Amino acid sequence: MNLIEYKNVEVRQLEQVVLQDVNLTVRNGEFVYLLGKVGSGKSSLLKTIYAELPVKTGEATVLGYDIPHIRRNQVPYLRRKIGIVFQDFQLLTDRSVEDNLIFVLKATGWKDKKVMKNHISDILRQVGMENKAYKMPHQLSGGEQQRVVIARALLNSPEIILADEPTGNLDPETGAGIMDLLHGICQAGTTVIMSTHNMNWVQKYPGRRLFFEDGRITEAEQKE
Repeated sequence: MNLIEYKNVEVRQLEQVVLQDVNLTVRNGEFVYLLGKVGSGKSSLLKTIYAELPVKTGEATVLGYDIPHIRRNQVPYLRRKIGIVFQDFQLLTDRSVEDNLIFVLKATGWKDKKVMKNHISDILRQVGMENKAYKMPHQLSGGEQQRVVIARALLNSPEIILADEPTGNLDPETGAGIMDLLHGICQAGTTVIMSTHNMNWVQKYPGRRLFFEDGRITEAEQKE
């Protein structure tokens, strides 16, 4: 099943064309790498997927939503189906891990406190952070914070995870743990789209490879 379909899409940042003639299909359960230099358009493409950047040229469908014509009141519903993992974590520093996750659930319509707490326990167990619910972000290592960010992305059972340089601020061993986690999530059926500079991950963890260069996206042939 196709979750994302782009046809002849142009991506702009502040009226400057960043990517042109984007033709892309992403199917259910795929792991897709976005590869290229800083400023080559990887983050801009991700932002169009969750309607942070508008698409004004071409056709773009994400999870059944017509992105060029999406209404503002539809955007929260689209984003509930997409989990976003940032390089710089973006956790709320004034509250515990559990309260960070409760904040997201409340913002997306959850009401029952007991149900929320049970769900958070399940998700934290999934990412290996079940004993850290009451820690504050500053009490966690970088790798632990990123695991909490992945937990946050998983809260509403998304169909797609977008990961923007998720290992960029981590040492190789910690980064490998995050890659194991993301690949496990993909193998369980969630599509993962990840931008990275780290070609070691690409060799170690198989996936589709999209290269960003000179305003274009090209796909590497899959190795058998």
